[in-house]
Amino acid sequence: MSRRKTSLELAARALAAWGPRQLGLAATAAVVVGVLVGLVTVLIPNPVFGREIPPEPWNYPVWVGTSVLTGVLFATYVRPGAAATPRSGEPVEAGDGSDRRSARLGGFAAVLAWFAVGCPVCNKIALLALGYSGALTWFAPAQPVLAVIALVLSAVAVVGRLRGQVSCPVPAVR
Repeated sequence: MSRRKTSLELAARALAAWGPRQLGLAATAAVVVGVLVGLVTVLIPNPVFGREIPPEPWNYPVWVGTSVLTGVLFATYVRPGAAATPRSGEPVEAGDGSDRRSARLGGFAAVLAWFAVGCPVCNKIALLALGYSGALTWFAPAQPVLAVIALVLSAVAVVGRLRGQVSCPVPAVR
């Protein structure tokens, strides 16, 4: 319990230290992800995509939550301040691989959320694998579970990245 509390405290401290650049990027990325997922899954009604089964009430908070977490995760990869890239000749810090793991985890969570909030019979993968009745019988009941997993994985990726910004900060470029 104390490690989880410490991780959340460090993540909150990192968020509090963000400037307008990171906050703006997080908001922009969240809106872009939200619009893309919303249009494709027809949570935002549009003439391009169709949905045979209406959205469930839980689809909307999962969609918004995943979009926000993905936007925050995206913004963790931007250096605070004006200098975003090192000057030529300056050494670049080598990461321990946790940034790559967080990116993969966050990307996987976003795809999982897309499967979770999408129409179960409009999903070509589920339709090909299970058929129409299988998609309704097996895939549709699994979608809330996919949604919870997607939100948890997104949160883990975000907290890990934010915690690293405070507990092991990369030196600022001079």
